[in-house]
Amino acid sequence: MKKNLVITLTGPDQVGLVERFARLVLEYQGNVEASRMVRLGGVFAMLVHVSVPESNLEDFRERVRDLRAEGYKLTTNLSEHWETREHSGWMPYQISLRGADHEGILHGVAQHLAEKGVNIESLDTNVVQAPMSGILLFMMDAVVLAPPHVSLHECQETLEEIGDQLNVEIQVSHYVG
Repeated sequence: MKKNLVITLTGPDQVGLVERFARLVLEYQGNVEASRMVRLGGVFAMLVHVSVPESNLEDFRERVRDLRAEGYKLTTNLSEHWETREHSGWMPYQISLRGADHEGILHGVAQHLAEKGVNIESLDTNVVQAPMSGILLFMMDAVVLAPPHVSLHECQETLEEIGDQLNVEIQVSHYVG
């Protein structure tokens, strides 16, 4: 039987780290089920869902923990409920936000979603310079799960209001993967 682990690793960026980690998973007959990896502010961050045969689980966890000796911070969490049914019937929506960067944008949107009971499945933000003006633009892309009582129309209308308050453009649509 396979066991599921969610592993976080942060530390110095280095060529070959992803290959080394993937080889380690393979050595223990594991599989990378899903992952997010990115370099932020010069630090490499990895968030990985791995499945490993139960008989190899503890040895695999120990080998992964050995990366701490190289200056990496990491956690390994056993995930008993990797296939959740708690959001059955909920609707996935894609949220896209663009606007001049200023404090409070992420908080304003996240607060609204939390108040509506909407779960954030993934969220990416970035600040870039606008091509012509050079002004800093805040960009956010998210996938959320809305409870059955929150329709796409309601989500669009209320986030549009939040966008007006924050002076940003927010678009909400059905998530199609």
